[in-house]
Amino acid sequence: MAFMPAPPMSPEFEQHLKELNALRIGGAIKAPRRIHDVRPAYPPIAQQAKVQGVVIVEALIDAEGNIVDTRVLKSIPLLDSAALDAVQQWKYEPPLMNGAPQPVVMTVTVAFAMQ
Repeated sequence: MAFMPAPPMSPEFEQHLKELNALRIGGAIKAPRRIHDVRPAYPPIAQQAKVQGVVIVEALIDAEGNIVDTRVLKSIPLLDSAALDAVQQWKYEPPLMNGAPQPVVMTVTVAFAMQ
């Protein structure tokens, strides 16, 4: 499998990133703990086509732990929308840096597997 670079940010995602001055997870900034999880709905057309795999999403999380914006980094076209719909409903403990809430950008994976 060939490496594919992430698609460019949409202007809206880039604007949210600038407005929040979000930092990337890593180093001194630990990934926040998810406190509200929503499982993605497996699209019937993807099930019929027996499509499965992992969609990788970049999520912008505000200082209160809410998902502000998302974008797909690794796409499975029939599953992308379901992955984004689920991630946008997630909630995290407020991300902290030096004990203070801090907006962050992090990648999350959404797995789809046939049962």
